[in-house]
Amino acid sequence: LFLPMSLLNLYPMKPKRHKMSTTSTTAIQKEIENDRRVLELLAQTFPDVSSASTEIINLEAILNLPKGTEHFVADLHGEHEAFRHILKNASGNIKRKVTEIYATTMREHEIRELCSLIYYPERKLQYIRASEPDMEDFYNITLHQLIRVCQTVSSKYTRSKVRKALPREFAYIIEELLHESPSDDNKQAYFNRIIETIISTGQADPFIIALCNVIQRLSIDQLHILGDIFDRGPGAHIIMDTLCSYRHFDIQWGNHDALWMGAAAGNDCCIANVLRLSLRYGNLATLEDGYGINLVPLATFAMETYGDDPCVNFEVHLPEGDSTHTEKTRRLIAQMHKAISIIQFKLEARMIDKRPEWGMAARKLICNIDPEKQSITLDGVKYPLKDTNLPTIDPKDPSMLTPEEQELIDKLHHSFSVSDKLKKHIKCLLSYGCMYGIYNSNLLFHASLPLNADGSLKEVDINGHKYSGRQLLHQIGMTMRAAFNDDTPEDERTFARDYYWYLWCGPDSPLFDKSKMATFERYFIADTSTHKEEKGYYYKLRDNEDICNRILDAFSVKGSHRHIINGHVPVRISRGENPIKANGKLMVIDGGFAKAYHDTTGIAGYTLVFHSRGFQLVQHEPFTSAEEAIKNGTDIASTTQIVELSSKRMRVRDTDKGRELQSQIDELYELLYAYRHGIIKERSRT
Repeated sequence: LFLPMSLLNLYPMKPKRHKMSTTSTTAIQKEIENDRRVLELLAQTFPDVSSASTEIINLEAILNLPKGTEHFVADLHGEHEAFRHILKNASGNIKRKVTEIYATTMREHEIRELCSLIYYPERKLQYIRASEPDMEDFYNITLHQLIRVCQTVSSKYTRSKVRKALPREFAYIIEELLHESPSDDNKQAYFNRIIETIISTGQADPFIIALCNVIQRLSIDQLHILGDIFDRGPGAHIIMDTLCSYRHFDIQWGNHDALWMGAAAGNDCCIANVLRLSLRYGNLATLEDGYGINLVPLATFAMETYGDDPCVNFEVHLPEGDSTHTEKTRRLIAQMHKAISIIQFKLEARMIDKRPEWGMAARKLICNIDPEKQSITLDGVKYPLKDTNLPTIDPKDPSMLTPEEQELIDKLHHSFSVSDKLKKHIKCLLSYGCMYGIYNSNLLFHASLPLNADGSLKEVDINGHKYSGRQLLHQIGMTMRAAFNDDTPEDERTFARDYYWYLWCGPDSPLFDKSKMATFERYFIADTSTHKEEKGYYYKLRDNEDICNRILDAFSVKGSHRHIINGHVPVRISRGENPIKANGKLMVIDGGFAKAYHDTTGIAGYTLVFHSRGFQLVQHEPFTSAEEAIKNGTDIASTTQIVELSSKRMRVRDTDKGRELQSQIDELYELLYAYRHGIIKERSRT
């Protein structure tokens, strides 16, 4: 379910390994008869002995190539500039390769300039043209340098795979240059003449841009996103635009992704939470510019309802030194923030009443307010309210929306439902995403797996049925998809829409897994003891290697070097916390891409890199800006921690892809036998 399906679709075969030379003729013929239907389908693609043999040769060769480089990132939280830069520099891998090639022939600042060109070719060329006196000389030198870098990064792939990564307009020329050497006496004039003609025909700029993009593309073979693309930062929609046009990636959904998916599905609780978080962090760009959500009705309602309220408990959280929000704008955002928060608490109370089976009645906190005494009672203890200006709350029915609030939420609901860009991005999340993934003996999920106190898998109820472990995550994924499937019965779709909110804050949600989400307490109660959110047993037991092995066994993850990879909980490097846990079985790669987390983690994100030699964890420092990288050649300062290296280089045959290819080879050998013994007739190729 979670492996790449492109080749499996071509060869719908059962995975097995044949030893044709050591198997009896009778057994082989019986096996072929059992597989006759699929072999006949395969014969449509490979109609004779020659074509089947050629494919076997090709696949056997691929098995011996080095394993492609996988990159794992988590919790991007809208930090589009940092994310896009990491894609462009392959988490520092491109600079390492350029340094290896040119360390003895280029100065450090020249290497930085070349790398800057590779990362941002269009904009870098503009700066170079403004200052370079001899562009022809620059083109000649740079094209030779880029071709050598491109030859290096493409060396672990087949020509066919490299060809697919090439831009159509320059594919033939780039392919020629990649497989020729200027040092070859027989081809030197040929190679140099290609370069000269590129320059003389005025194609140097587009050709350099094309080469740089190919280098970027081939430096990352597979990208794994471990959830939380949305919220906090300003560019979640830009990250999604980038991913929707990316070649090889997968997503394990995070709690913030589920929240936005729920909002797109029409869950009003999710809509209110999305708006509240966006206002809390002053992030209106994603809503307004990214998805065209009309916030004017909310602003109008907030000014009318809380115009004289300073809303001090709802002040916007902005990065230090922010100058984009005026004092007037901040006050308006605070008023909007308070308005949608009150609406959220009302909607959530109604949802809790609608779904009593979720056992969240204690979270109807808005119903525990005593307006006269300006206090709230929690677990039998009375606390004074930090904010007592609550004009829209009816003491007789605290969860009831006023007519103005209902009209507002209806308008916001409509705005989310008609956003074409949001629909496109949700479709991308559904197409490339899932609750978990298993890739090359690595189990990927965003946050948690519900456990009991003894570390056993906890059974969780979903719509009247209990699930645990792998079945739980699978069923949650199916439920999430049901909210967007027109052929799903309406009662199931309604439950699926509602369930998105439970995924966001329900105690047994694997995307949350805490006793409560203390949003209300943080806004209204000064006593910080009420703010505590007790984490589930997964977070308490995940340092235990035996527990991790038990989880890996439950998901049928095989291999002598298998791991769990998570995000979700920021690793506090500044406090000495280690992202590598359970004796290397578990890796937590939330290093805090979002600026809001930089003080917490002390860094600005991780990339886990899995190449043919093993695992390396790249720790990033805060990214300044793309403009700074272009003008001055600055890069994200990164340090690399070796997690696990092998003395034996991994080949494609050691990967999931290799096992797919081996099963195809076995079936092709069956087809050869069938052709040679007349069981299936060869066909002429047309």
